[in-house]
Order: sequence, then structure tokens, then C-alpha cells
Amino acid sequence: MFSRFEWMIAWRYLRARRSEGGISVMTWISLVGIALAVFALIATLAVRSGFRYEFVDTIVGANPHATIRPYGEAQPNGMLTGTTPDYDALADSLAQVPGVTHAVPVVTGQVMASANGANTGAQVIGIRPGDLADIPRVQAPEQSQGDIAAFGVDEGQGIAIGWYLADTLGVRAGDRIRLISPDGQKTPFGTSPRVKSYLVSYVFQVGRYDIDLTRIYMPFSEAQTYFNREGVADEIQVSITDPEAVDALSPSLLAAVGSDGWVWTWRDSAGGFLRALQMEDNIMFVILSILVLIATLNITSGLVMLVKNKGRDIGILRTMGLTEGTILRVFFLCGAGIGVIGTVIGVILGCLFALYIDPIFSFVNWVAGGGVWDPSVRFISALPARLELGDVLSAVALSLTLSFIVTIFPARRAARMNPVEALRYE
Repeated sequence: MFSRFEWMIAWRYLRARRSEGGISVMTWISLVGIALAVFALIATLAVRSGFRYEFVDTIVGANPHATIRPYGEAQPNGMLTGTTPDYDALADSLAQVPGVTHAVPVVTGQVMASANGANTGAQVIGIRPGDLADIPRVQAPEQSQGDIAAFGVDEGQGIAIGWYLADTLGVRAGDRIRLISPDGQKTPFGTSPRVKSYLVSYVFQVGRYDIDLTRIYMPFSEAQTYFNREGVADEIQVSITDPEAVDALSPSLLAAVGSDGWVWTWRDSAGGFLRALQMEDNIMFVILSILVLIATLNITSGLVMLVKNKGRDIGILRTMGLTEGTILRVFFLCGAGIGVIGTVIGVILGCLFALYIDPIFSFVNWVAGGGVWDPSVRFISALPARLELGDVLSAVALSLTLSFIVTIFPARRAARMNPVEALRYE
């Protein structure tokens, strides 16, 4: 499409002499502007993808992908208990569904945790030790204390608690905390609160602030006794092979449950967060696309100056027999070359930023004196970045497309220049 001498002429025009310093400055401004815009776009897309991936991974890595909540048995007053006595049979039935990896019965409850004069609310999940070890983020946390194998020791009273919960209560693995439940032992005078001390055998940090601040795991049999759930379970927690396909698997789970319960997926619980992230992603992409457009408009300014400066050259080339198409391609190569080089530099900078975001962010945090990232606001404990090929290609396609489009207009102006008018005053 482009001949060799067209490349040669375009390259000579881009290498402006000292007497044409304005053109050289505009070329560098255009190149740097595009490089920075593409860098900002790729860096933002990488952080966006990393944030969503980390956010979803903390959800599906520390929570069930789907929860089967039974309707339970009807009481004389017509109310349902919300529990099931056949929890093992129901879990086995769910485990037979294709795509399901685990189905475990659990007991849940809310308590007040107390230690060292500090008190805070907490969520207790009663689970068997083997099933706890199958939770990815708990089995392999960001950081931990104690040993997960010690869960359930001390006559079944060894518990596991979240990292920030332990920090709030000022305890470590090996210490004891008191759990207070208002729904305690029933007496002739009413229900009295249940207060019991437990050994903290394991402290974990899954990387999601609200979980690390409130989550307590208790052995299943002990939770049944503590919450007056002897012989029953509150729900069945299901893990599947592909968490993103949980909606497609829900009908099969409902069929396995029958009329005994209903399904609540991780998308149902986190749907608001995911929709907010998607909306923010779209808005950020539009804003940064405008930034890339502004950067590419510098190419137009530079080419207009170049066309005006090279009017005599254009007139001579036209009188030598070069067609309008040839002149258009020469100046198109000038603008497109700036766009391509700037895009390549921006891609390199953006990829390096995404790959080395941890040391870069540590330096920024050090310069700012710490506290730049607050996990209590953003729920995850660190700023993530995930470099994906689709994001890089979309940034490259956007930058090159805009660069090529804005180049066409000054290139056409150069091609339509009348050689007589160009040489009249020479």
C-alpha cells in the first residue's frame, strides 16, 4: 500500500531540522501525549480487572458459591423452622449434581465476641474440620497464625477467627475469647444468654475486610450445641467447578433439593457490588478514551504545521508527477507513525506498571506516609492489578484508530494543495 520512497519522505519530514524546531517540538508533544494516554488507559484497565478479579476471588474463595437454605419442618403454629434434620442426605444429593465439588452442612449464628475488655459482633459458622480445610482462602490465606489442623481441638472447642477480628479483640492463636449468644439455654423463666469461652486455634486473613472482621468458624457439633441446633443444620453450602456459571447450575441444584429449600448464589449476595463495578468500568473507559482522543488531536496540530511548512516541497513534488494520493499517503505516514510509536511506548509503560504495581504502590505509600489504601473502605487488603490481553488490545485499537482518523484530515489538505499556489511566492 505504501511505496518505499513514501516511507523515506515521511521519515525525513518527521526528522525536522533545527530551523524547523516548531515541528519537532509538536512531534514530541504528540508522541509523549499519546504514550501517556495509552499508559493511563492500560494501567486503569489493569487495576480495574485486578480489582474485580480479587473482589470476586475473595467472595468465591471464602464463601460458598451457592447456599441451599431449607424451608424446614412445619411447627404446630404453621411456621417453618428453617432447618433440616436430613442434612447429610441433602448434601449427598447435591454433591451428585454435575459441576458440584463440595456440598457441606453448616450451622450459622450471630454472637458477641469478647476478650481483653473489647467487644464486637461476629458471625459464627459451624463446620466440620475437613470441610473447613476445603475453603481455599482459609486453607491458604494471605497471612495466618496457628495451625488449621488444630481446628476443633480442646474437646472440640478450638475455633478459627478472622485476622481483623483478632486484632480488634487483641488476641492471637492460643488465646481464649468469650462468645455470647442471646439465644441461649431455655429455662422456666425464659431464655438466658449463653456465654462460653473458646480457644483460638487458628487466625486467618482471606483478604476481604468484612470477612476478616466478623468471621468465626466453630466445629459443627459444637455449633449445634451452642445454638440449640441438635440434630439439624441451618443450610447446605455448595462449591462448584466454575463459580461464574453458578446461575446456569441453579436449576440443577433446585431439582436436587426439590421442594425442601431454595438456592441463594454468590451473585445474588454480591450483585450490587458487581453492577457498581461494571458501571464504574464503563465510565472510566469512556473518560480515558476522551483523554486518548485529546492526545491524538496533537497529531493534527503537528501535521497542520508540517503541511504549512512543507508547502514548497509539496508543490515541487506535485510538479514532478506525484499524485494527490501519494502526497496523502506521505503525510498519513507521518501522523500514523507518531501514533504507532506513542502507542508502543504507552503499552510498554502500562504493562510494566501492571507487572510491578506492588513495589510502585509501596513507594507511593511510603512517600505519602502510609494509609493510602484503606481495606475497610475497599474491602480488599491490597491494590491489585491484572494484565489481560483483551484490555491491552482494546487500548491499542482505540489509540491507533483515533490516530489514523485524525491524521486523514491534514493529510487530505496537503494532497489537495494547488502546486501553483504553493510555488507562487517561492
